Amino acid sequence: MADMQLNDGRSMPRLGLGTYQIPDSQAPAIVRHGLDVGYRLIDTAAIYHNERGVGEGLRADEDAFVTTKLWNDRHEDAEAALDESLMLLGLEAVDLYLIHWPRPSGESYLTAWESLVRLREAGKVRSIGVSNFMPEHLDRCSAATGVTPAVNQIELHPRFQQRSLREYHDAHGIVTQSWSPLGQGGDILQDATVLRVAEKHGATAGQAILAWHLHHGFSVIPKSADPDRLAQNFKAIELKLDEEDVAALDGLDSPQGRIGPDPRRFG
Repeated sequence: MADMQLNDGRSMPRLGLGTYQIPDSQAPAIVRHGLDVGYRLIDTAAIYHNERGVGEGLRADEDAFVTTKLWNDRHEDAEAALDESLMLLGLEAVDLYLIHWPRPSGESYLTAWESLVRLREAGKVRSIGVSNFMPEHLDRCSAATGVTPAVNQIELHPRFQQRSLREYHDAHGIVTQSWSPLGQGGDILQDATVLRVAEKHGATAGQAILAWHLHHGFSVIPKSADPDRLAQNFKAIELKLDEEDVAALDGLDSPQGRIGPDPRRFG
């Protein structure tokens, strides 16, 4: 499957390995296994407290696309925060650096975004983006700097599809990247519609959902610490859903589907 083109001229793998809640001690083995399976995008964050383990797992793999994120209390100290992340990862630069949340109670995300633009110009990061930003936050970032985020990593799964935000992304050349793409707690993996689509293709429920993300053109970063599940998830790139399948999964969207914090209130 071809990589996704970013609005800064670079490219990014569509399917990656998320590392949320993977302990630092376990991260090296999991990341190494993911790379052996075929993953080329590895996603971490300062707040995950596993950047050192992720870095050990990378083994100086020059083909790996590495994302990390700036936490909420470092918006006004982004360069120092990035230096700490680079030291832990053992890298001179990361491929993608994201502001983790907009912290709408203030406007420090604008200060952070201005810093990310400078860090990209300095070569410490290759592409810059955000996570959990809403249109009003994205508008202000672009207006303040003339630079539109390359990626917005958001909660997105069949029960919470964020269609209006996705339309904004499409109109402004921003890649939609899905976090928690399989939901949390496994409930959606037992949904009758999901199981019907999966059975039709001889696939797992997780593969069916990930194929839905890829069909819609999202980048997707499922997390798993289980080696077999890691391999299963990666095989989703081989699964092609038909329009009937996609329509069925589209129909699972719910106003009550959010499982994470509301970006307009969190922080």
